[in-house]
Amino acid sequence: MLVAAAVCPCPPLLVPEVAVGAAPELDGLRAACDEALTALLAAAPSRIWVVGPGAEHRMFDHGGVGGFRSFGVDVTMGLGEGEASETLPASLAVGAWLLERAGWDGPAFGLAVPDYLEQTLCRENGLELARSAERVGVLVLGEGSARRTLKAPGYLDERAEPFDKAVAAGLAEGELPSLDSELAFELMVSGRAPWQVLSGAAEGSAISAARLLFDDAPYGVGYFVASWV
Repeated sequence: MLVAAAVCPCPPLLVPEVAVGAAPELDGLRAACDEALTALLAAAPSRIWVVGPGAEHRMFDHGGVGGFRSFGVDVTMGLGEGEASETLPASLAVGAWLLERAGWDGPAFGLAVPDYLEQTLCRENGLELARSAERVGVLVLGEGSARRTLKAPGYLDERAEPFDKAVAAGLAEGELPSLDSELAFELMVSGRAPWQVLSGAAEGSAISAARLLFDDAPYGVGYFVASWV
């Protein structure tokens, strides 16, 4: 059963070694992520699943290793048993970094979900994760629209802010709305599928309180941090 969840964005810039001189710009975001992870660990899960966007629909139930060498930084992070043959997508590598930063030393596994994954399959994945142990924690990674401003990676789209506002409201209430996958794709939303996995995992869970800890769009990308316990 799901006992707690933390929702965080997963830009590699969260890792100070990657951000270098720009690292202080995201200090507030890191602090919010730390708070969400602290609440997640305080719920005493027996295992944690890290769910994030990836090019392939893939479960890392024996762990994996990822890093940030493509950004010129020799930082390697692992989940679970950390089998070298299993390469984590960047989102799960950021999740592994967040867990290590929070001091988690228990079992941790990963699930990568592509942006085309249907809502029904996302829900089924979430239910499967929630049933994997008596006390399950989930770290959910992904961003809102990358089209929030003129300088955003995808330029400005007037539909981006309303979409992100609906997500933020759902995260604050502990109940995410049904999200249009085609619109999410057009708005360059990486978190749609991971959030819908969370919705599935939360069905029938012990979650009773939700807090939205961060809601902003630095660099023109919607970043949210939330804690569900």
